[in-house]
Amino acid sequence: MSPRISTKDLQDKLVNNMKNWQKIEDASVESTTKIMSKTDNPVIKMVMEIIQRDSETHRRVQQMIMDTLTKQPVSLTPEEMGDVWEMVENHLLIERRMVGLVKEALEDLKGKKMVVQEYLLNYLMADETKHDQLLDNFEKIKKGMYPYG
Repeated sequence: MSPRISTKDLQDKLVNNMKNWQKIEDASVESTTKIMSKTDNPVIKMVMEIIQRDSETHRRVQQMIMDTLTKQPVSLTPEEMGDVWEMVENHLLIERRMVGLVKEALEDLKGKKMVVQEYLLNYLMADETKHDQLLDNFEKIKKGMYPYG
């Protein structure tokens, strides 16, 4: 078991980790840019663009984590969740329809040796599944706010 760490020390450690992680994300963006400049292949470029955008998003999330620890704590009220919850639930249904479409497309491709298309569809499946999990975990936050609801 690790020794007990103070909240302040834990926050400082987390901020330092986020700063280091942001440097790695920056290196990822630089690397993908270099790779894209060396190829005209649309598949390679697409994959590098996906990774680059993800790295940019990760950097923003890391910054938000740091900001909530060093500038302004974040809050989320039951009223704020309630104001948009019906729309969130509707969006979750949209995400699940997309997962269904990707599953169907992947099933259709089985054994067809369409490896590039299957590769890209597997990426879409992972990404749509990730969106579903984000929203599903969002629901866990909401349930934590309403323990009896």
